[in-house]
Amino acid sequence: MNKVYGLIGCPVGHSMSPLIHNDQLQHKKISAAYHAFHVEKEHLKAAVEGARALGIAGFNVTIPHKISIIPFLDELDQSAELLGAVNTVLNKEGRLIGYNTDGQGYLASLKQLMEKPLHEQRYLIIGAGGAARAIFYTLASEGASAIDLANRTPEKARMLMEECPHKVDGNVFSLSEAESLLSDYDVIIQTTAIGMHPNETEKPFAASNIRRGTIVSDIVYNPVKTAFLTEAEKAGARILNGVGMFVYQAALSFEIWTGEKPDTARMSKLVFAQLGGNSC
Repeated sequence: MNKVYGLIGCPVGHSMSPLIHNDQLQHKKISAAYHAFHVEKEHLKAAVEGARALGIAGFNVTIPHKISIIPFLDELDQSAELLGAVNTVLNKEGRLIGYNTDGQGYLASLKQLMEKPLHEQRYLIIGAGGAARAIFYTLASEGASAIDLANRTPEKARMLMEECPHKVDGNVFSLSEAESLLSDYDVIIQTTAIGMHPNETEKPFAASNIRRGTIVSDIVYNPVKTAFLTEAEKAGARILNGVGMFVYQAALSFEIWTGEKPDTARMSKLVFAQLGGNSC
């Protein structure tokens, strides 16, 4: 019987995960299929038990279930335990094991642009949600020495920083405070939903005073180039859109399930084609 993989979330109709995973399964000649499953919050436990009973080999987890799924799993990998969130589940002989590939997926994308060692750069992360937490903890665990946070609610950012188990210097700023300090950073990472379709004109703040050569990253991938990235590029920044994080976190999930390394260039090409744009 062919294996089944999937995605659970609410909503999932917009997801490009089935597109890239099914293409890779076919490309790698693996007899399996990947499906998206819309699961309401109140049905999450039943959905997880159903996946176990049906022998679904593995699945991704997206909003709003990344944290609430944890009590229904048998085990957490260190990545998921550290972040307190799960985006990938492996069914290993009936035991459901949770992983989190978001942070490492983002870092793999970022490294495509980095010219200096990770520990020699100063970082600003905008936001304090799940993606910010994954990226902050991953950068800290990999040796970043200075990471600042900017958020609409500074208390939430301060809590994120205090809970990180890895020693790293950093300050917490409001968005207006951070805007005046942008020239201090080598890498600026926008992790919120600001600027995501259909609110494509929104920005966390002006990017005009970013230093030339700074890496400016936005994890939003629809649109491919957000208003924030467009303005940063005009200021001379090197920009990184959210397609890379999406592709590399998916690639790590694929490898956990199948043991095969997928073709990330092929995955990226599919995503860009679907979005009707080109890599920026």
